Amino acid sequence: MRARDQNSDVSITVDAIASAARPELLTRWRHVHCALPPKSLSIRFLRKALSYEAQVAARGGPKPQVLRDLKRLATSDASASCKAGLSSGTQLVREWNGRTYRVTVSEEGFVMDGQTWTSLSALARHITGAHWSGPRFFGLGNGRRQATAKTAVPRPGVAQS
Repeated sequence: MRARDQNSDVSITVDAIASAARPELLTRWRHVHCALPPKSLSIRFLRKALSYEAQVAARGGPKPQVLRDLKRLATSDASASCKAGLSSGTQLVREWNGRTYRVTVSEEGFVMDGQTWTSLSALARHITGAHWSGPRFFGLGNGRRQATAKTAVPRPGVAQS
C-alpha cells in the first residue's frame, strides 16, 4: 500500500472515531484491547486513545530509541529530572516576604538551611505555604529560557505575595 493511501485510510479511521458515539467507541476498545475499558474513561479520552491505536496499527509505534528514552525518564529519580541543566554547587537565590532564601543544588537534591529537599516544588511549597512550580518560583521555568548563570535571581518586577 502506498503512503498516500495509508494516510488516507488512517484519516478516515480517525475521522470515524472522532464522530463515533460512546457505544461504538466501547466496541472499538474491546476489539483493540480484548477487554472492556474502565468505566470512568471519558469519551474524549476514548477517542484520543483509539485514534492513537489506529495510527500505530497503520504506521507503527514509536521508534525504539523513543521508547528507551521514555522508560529511562519514567524510572529515573525525580530530583534528577528536576535538576536538569543545574550542576551540583549551583546556588539559587530567591527573596520572599522580606527574607532571602539560598538553595544549593547537590547530588541528593536541593539543600536549604541544612535540610535536603527532593524537588524545587516541595521547597517552594515549604517557603510559601502554597503550591508553586518550583522552577518557576526560583526563576528557572518561565518557558522562555533556562537559567545559565551559576546564581539564578528572580526577575525584577515579579509580584511577590
